[in-house]
Amino acid sequence: MPLKFPESTEDCIYFTRRASDGLRIMCWVFKATCPKCKKALMGKPVEGGKVKIRAKEYICPSCGHSEEKVAHEEKLTANVQYTCGKCAHAGEIQIPFKRKSVDGTKALVFNCQKCSDKILITKKMKDPKKKGPVEETDDDE
Repeated sequence: MPLKFPESTEDCIYFTRRASDGLRIMCWVFKATCPKCKKALMGKPVEGGKVKIRAKEYICPSCGHSEEKVAHEEKLTANVQYTCGKCAHAGEIQIPFKRKSVDGTKALVFNCQKCSDKILITKKMKDPKKKGPVEETDDDE
């Protein structure tokens, strides 16, 4: 089943579009309807016309029901449209919107459906930390 694309980023709590080294990713997470009143979409609190982006909760604008950020986000599903940088396979996948720690960096992780290459959608465009031999310096000079 093809993925449903958002009409605008206002429909999403997370949206990103990235490209590097042949890898192209577009990922979005739709806002969920309020579990209590089922009338409005849950979102971050709004004060003075501005969204409080660092808020630790999601609130229903209709009934005022609130949920903790981590608990709410674990219920959501991330929609990903990608082109693999290794095998150039274009695909679509739905994964749980739960970031995992990979090499010290928080990321959404999934595998290419064709070559099973691990693909990361990192937080804030960070690169995973490299593990390897430590270069030694000469103190004799």
